[in-house]
Amino acid sequence: MAWRRRGAGHPGGAALAARQLRFWLTNYRRTWRGSIYSGVLSPVLYLAAMGVGLGAIVDARHPAGLGGVSYAAFLAPGLMAAQAMQTAMEESTYPVFGSVKWLKTYQAAAATPLRPADLFHGHLLFTALRLAMNACVFLAVMAAFGTIRSAWALACVPGAVLTGLAFAAPVEAFTVTRTRDSSFTMLFRFGMIPLFLFSGTFFPVTQLPAVIRPPAYLTPLWHGVALCRSLSLGAAGLAGSAAHVGYLAGVAGAGLAAGRVTYRRRLHA
Repeated sequence: MAWRRRGAGHPGGAALAARQLRFWLTNYRRTWRGSIYSGVLSPVLYLAAMGVGLGAIVDARHPAGLGGVSYAAFLAPGLMAAQAMQTAMEESTYPVFGSVKWLKTYQAAAATPLRPADLFHGHLLFTALRLAMNACVFLAVMAAFGTIRSAWALACVPGAVLTGLAFAAPVEAFTVTRTRDSSFTMLFRFGMIPLFLFSGTFFPVTQLPAVIRPPAYLTPLWHGVALCRSLSLGAAGLAGSAAHVGYLAGVAGAGLAAGRVTYRRRLHA
């Protein structure tokens, strides 16, 4: 098609991705109320029930088991990273599948100067924006509960965004290839939930059986939890933080490369 051969007067990839971002922002203006629970109420309820309620029992019985910090302070940054994973998984499954299968908005957009890669990048930009908003809210909730131990906790926001993108990019690359949504149930049930429970969010991975620890250390969520927790508690080291950031960026980059291929294969006429 002629529109694929852009000349000097046509906008570049960044401008086209920004146009797709504006589409998602316009759509979000009509649907943002549905995200209040996951973005605001969820961290409040989790920290109140687990951090304060269960935390009182943990702190009373094992006061030195978490390196001298309260259970709420240990739990909160882990929940921030876990919420980023959940938001990314939700945003990169049904919204993408609906756009290509049910609503056909991707096919309509692909008939314009927007390329498949622009659709992919634009939605990832919107996902990153949602992750940043949720992380800022979560950080405010953490401050209200008194669980922040260092000013470096501000860096948890980009840490949570990177954690979410490490899930959003590869999952979105997978989603656009699907013709049925039945695989998403398996993805949530056997992917997201086990990661949520066994990647160090609620207790140190060192408490797991030795045979399970190596797979846990390989998960993007563990790196996100460890990064956000070390920043929030003021225990972050340069080498450790760089390793976590590099791992998450590598996973997100691999998903970005895969997504460019899968989007092109699905949407090219």
